[in-house]
Amino acid sequence: MSSLQSIKQKFGILGISTALDNALNTAIRVATTDLTVLISGESGVGKDVFSRVIHSLSPRKHNPFIAINCGAIPEGTINSELFGHEKGSFTGALGDRKGYFETVHGGTIFLDEIGEMPLDTQAFLLRVLESGEFIRVGSSKTLKTDVRVIAATNVNLEELIKKGKFREDLYFRLSTVPIKVPPLRERKEDIRLLFRKFAVDFSEKYKTQSIQLTDQSLNIMEIYSWPGNIRELRNVTEQLSVLSEERMVTPEILLRLVPNLSSRNLPSKVLNMDDEGFSERDILYKLLFEMKGDMNDLKSLVYELITRNQLNVGDFSKLRQLNNNIIQDDFKTSTALTSHPGFQTPSHILDSVNKDGHQSYILENEGEEIYQPAEELDDSLSIEHMEKELIIKALKKYNGRRKEAAKDLGLSERTLYRKIKQYDLD
Repeated sequence: MSSLQSIKQKFGILGISTALDNALNTAIRVATTDLTVLISGESGVGKDVFSRVIHSLSPRKHNPFIAINCGAIPEGTINSELFGHEKGSFTGALGDRKGYFETVHGGTIFLDEIGEMPLDTQAFLLRVLESGEFIRVGSSKTLKTDVRVIAATNVNLEELIKKGKFREDLYFRLSTVPIKVPPLRERKEDIRLLFRKFAVDFSEKYKTQSIQLTDQSLNIMEIYSWPGNIRELRNVTEQLSVLSEERMVTPEILLRLVPNLSSRNLPSKVLNMDDEGFSERDILYKLLFEMKGDMNDLKSLVYELITRNQLNVGDFSKLRQLNNNIIQDDFKTSTALTSHPGFQTPSHILDSVNKDGHQSYILENEGEEIYQPAEELDDSLSIEHMEKELIIKALKKYNGRRKEAAKDLGLSERTLYRKIKQYDLD
């Protein structure tokens, strides 16, 4: 059996993550068999590469291999494409035609986006997988084929089964050996390797010097969720290679050229805003997220002031670890002083780097007043009190315009009217 590293080199697979190695090891082990394989993973993770790995290591490697995108073939012609047709079987069928299952006899067929396959085609495919038999469109003659099927999907087939859009028996027949290709956000350690490879490729293509990332820029890219996976990373690298005048890409250059990298794309629960049962919860969630951001900003500021002024705070290692945890948990913390809503950046805030290599912002005391007077907080922490205060702030923000205030609070106008009446805010 070929070694894992040699397979990576042969097919240009870059990565050292455990999840990637596990998926590749499964592909290598199943390649020598004739079992049907179902490769699942998000769009852009490289499922087609895994299909070629399986075929090249199989006894069929000298026979034909064809990749078919089921979502790209119209529903009315997919049966003809896969299984062939007889002359006169439909308008435009001017002669007999062999389908892929006939022409690739002895080889491998890779069916990408299998979830897009029509239900009647799924029934024909199931028969091929179970008995190797198929019938051309417009014919009554049964033909035999010896083809290995590798399928791939970027959607949850079990959810499609529940909706009646995918056959359950076909699903179990396809998933004899399932392989899950991990998304890029679960392979953070591979982002640097992939970026370097793409940067070198594009430097050769455009005859320029290869671009590089600072540690802070790499940190931004590792925090980003990469919904487009490797395909998106490749596009970003090409964009930076062409548009960046500097070959060393700083965070400022990175976010200016690719501003969507500052997005965290955190999951959120979609609620019906007309359902009054969720209104109080919505307000509380919103308030708690704002409080968390304020606390992280405060912790980061305290840490910077202590390090800048070399204050004696006892066990300083614990405070440093606290700051590192904040940076790793949310990139917002490292830029808290400039990204906090309403904060005007003074001219004496210096962009710097702390001892751990993370970007931070340090206040340099030049004798002018930097901080505003502290606001005294009410000791009442009841949900009703916080809810009332948040509604008051929203109404003040929009000068009493309830429709806009309700939209900002994530409430229906009806619910806001009821709350105003409840708290006597008229």
